[in-house]
Amino acid sequence: LDWGDDAEEHGVPDKVNAAAVNSWLFNRDTVDKVLQHVMEHGHKVDGGDRLAKTIIFARNHEHAVFIEQRFNHHYPHFAGQFARVVDHYATYAQSLIDDFSRPDKMPHIAISVDMLDTGIDIPEVANLVFFKPVYSKIKFWQMIGRGTRLCPDLFGPGEDKEDFRVFDFCFNFDFFRENPDGIEGSDGVPLGTRLFRNRVQLLQELQRDGRFGRVGVAGREEAGVDGRAGLVMDDGGTLTTSLAGLLQGEVAAMNLDNFFVRMHRRAVERFRRQDAWERLSEEDVQVLQQDVAGLPAEKGREEYETRAFDLIAVSMQLALLRSGIRQFEKLRKRVTEIASRLEEKATIPAVRTQLAYLSRLQENEFWQDVTLEMLEEMRLRLRDLAPLIDKRARKVVYTDFEDEITGVRDDDSFSMPKMTGAQYEKKVKEYLRRHKDDIVIYRLRTNQPLTENDLQHLEEKLAAIGEDEGQTLLSDLLTRTESPSLAWFVRRLVGLDRAAAQQAFSDLLNERGLTEKQIRFIELIIDQLTSRGVMEPSALYEPPFSNVDARGPEELFQGKEKVIDGIFQRLKDVSENLDSKAG
Repeated sequence: LDWGDDAEEHGVPDKVNAAAVNSWLFNRDTVDKVLQHVMEHGHKVDGGDRLAKTIIFARNHEHAVFIEQRFNHHYPHFAGQFARVVDHYATYAQSLIDDFSRPDKMPHIAISVDMLDTGIDIPEVANLVFFKPVYSKIKFWQMIGRGTRLCPDLFGPGEDKEDFRVFDFCFNFDFFRENPDGIEGSDGVPLGTRLFRNRVQLLQELQRDGRFGRVGVAGREEAGVDGRAGLVMDDGGTLTTSLAGLLQGEVAAMNLDNFFVRMHRRAVERFRRQDAWERLSEEDVQVLQQDVAGLPAEKGREEYETRAFDLIAVSMQLALLRSGIRQFEKLRKRVTEIASRLEEKATIPAVRTQLAYLSRLQENEFWQDVTLEMLEEMRLRLRDLAPLIDKRARKVVYTDFEDEITGVRDDDSFSMPKMTGAQYEKKVKEYLRRHKDDIVIYRLRTNQPLTENDLQHLEEKLAAIGEDEGQTLLSDLLTRTESPSLAWFVRRLVGLDRAAAQQAFSDLLNERGLTEKQIRFIELIIDQLTSRGVMEPSALYEPPFSNVDARGPEELFQGKEKVIDGIFQRLKDVSENLDSKAG
């Protein structure tokens, strides 16, 4: 076999570590037997003639491609359409996902690398194939969750989907039986996601403390910064404004028609605007970290090493702001090592111009009294040089040893959580939608005061949805949605009855002398309360209200202090009715 440059440097290995299998060592017979077993024993549809929708979780892109090739080799009559790779390398990944989600359309097997692990709900999925090890407990159960959606008539009229099958070829269930909490770490978070999150944290720190870093003219010119380099600043620009511009540009490059982006459309549309980045609140940061970070942006992809160096520099800036001495020192050593290895590339013109700077980076004096702007200059100078450092490329090796399935164990002893947080939230929303006339929910919708008994009744009803873990699931849901109270959470979901909202503001609408814009402003408040149920007074200064008058309600209702005072009082009254009253 051709082992590539590794064999020339180190000889053919005497043995291969188990972790290498499916990572860079692909054995044909192993993949063939896995596919054969799934095709024979997986859930079938169309009267048992066709494999039901199936997700194969592959280890990496090369592994996924190899699985697809082996499937096409054995099933050529499917014309290369039955099983398809769905990952970030796929040219039409979104189209493939859309086709996979349609019951009678190919592909029927999606070979996924990270893209279908979470966030995809396709009821027809009846088989999950774990062809890679998973160490994160959260991610593992999220992957299992891809099969938990109910599907009526999946196997024929009246034959609903009542279970799904998991084929675990990598001993994941055994691992989690021995390690119930799994192994959580940052390695599972993609580089781009970590970089985006760290930049959001850095921007928040700079805005909070009012610390502004500036890159000097000399540093910018010597670094040879172009449009790709990131935080390009003119002489009057600050690190804060440039960082905000970079993040806003990344969000603006997200395609709203993309499946993953669509699920967070409201957040993406908001942070596409420049003004959304002027002062990040804690809520803003949480939305950016949890919902926006990691969404695909349609822009040129830079080298991995370039983005990795950006992450090092941003992490150092964060550590400097937070006085994280240990973290900063760890990263400083990595930078000096990079500088040392770059010096070995002095024959490359781009490196040769930075030799003096690379030498200074390796001296302790450089790091004394280091500043944010010095770290930014370092990032801009070295980010495009980082890919020049030699790295050993691991050649993919294909083998053809005969393999065998040594045993098949039907294992139903591993208890799956009865309900995940996401499943519980869906059930709660469905319950509230179906029970709008329940006495307590009706009082919330019609803006009537609540009693302690009302809230206790509502809490018991919602907790019962989660069965034995209901109280914990409900508490977690309120925390996750940052709901100050149970009543507030429910009101936000069911909205406020329009008649009740109109009644609350009827006397203001009947005020004499109101202009068309002033009436429209009050009607917008009624619209918002009807759809959202609750509303903070601060929202009056944001869209859609600022679209009516950007100056704010005080200017719009100038000379009509009774009306403006009434608006704020009505919003307060609507909110106070969410607090329980004894009785």
